[in-house]
Amino acid sequence: MVFKRLFGNDGGPALEIDTILPDEPVRPGGKLRGEVVVRAPERDLKIESIRMRMAVNVSLTHKGDGDGENDGTTLCYPTASGWFELKKGEERRVPFSERLKWETPPNETRGERLGVSIGVRTEVHAPGVKAATDLDPVRVETLPLHEAVLDAFAADGYALESSRVHESSPPRPEYHLYVWQGFRLVDRRGGEGRPPRVELAFHTNAVGSEIFLRRFREGGDHYWDNQPKALRFVAAHHEVGSRDFGADARQWLESLARLKHGKGSEEDED
Repeated sequence: MVFKRLFGNDGGPALEIDTILPDEPVRPGGKLRGEVVVRAPERDLKIESIRMRMAVNVSLTHKGDGDGENDGTTLCYPTASGWFELKKGEERRVPFSERLKWETPPNETRGERLGVSIGVRTEVHAPGVKAATDLDPVRVETLPLHEAVLDAFAADGYALESSRVHESSPPRPEYHLYVWQGFRLVDRRGGEGRPPRVELAFHTNAVGSEIFLRRFREGGDHYWDNQPKALRFVAAHHEVGSRDFGADARQWLESLARLKHGKGSEEDED
């Protein structure tokens, strides 16, 4: 346990705080559970509130993009009860839990980091004290449906190269987070008519995912409508293990090869 010492307005140490998060990853749609540990090392203290914010780093297109925070775009606000008194030397553990939205971007797949930073910042309010911890990292792993689709593309020669999270959202789906995540795949096999690099995006809910596939374009802005035209497909969570995603991936890539270059809305192929 590593306490973050927060100082009062007079410069004196007022309290110490630590946010304890699970070592194992959580998945989109699952519950993030943890504890906020607060200690009053030098004097009695009345805690008025504990505020938490979970954020993801995004690739911003223009200065001023984002939701006004300098540590990423907000994913959710975990709730921890924060109205209590601490005696000098007393320590209090405050549990919290938050169900993650299905659209929460993962930052690892099967233990492999994707280069996406997600964390929780904890802010404590008390008389004379208003300060926040650094971002404590959170591990969010891909869903089985994500992994089945990525595996199918890998079997056809398209290896996962990187992933980035961007501001904006596909135009038609109902969304709760104004971000989209691109999985960039590079063709290791080669062949006539095969795009050298493609990008997958998943718009996920409790039923399954809308899957978007397009050619990957380097550079430029990352607003959805300014990206190459995407094909749209649909898959359900319960189809993992019974649906032949390998055949789907081959068909989807063939459809992408026939798709005329351009920007704008996606085209349905489901």
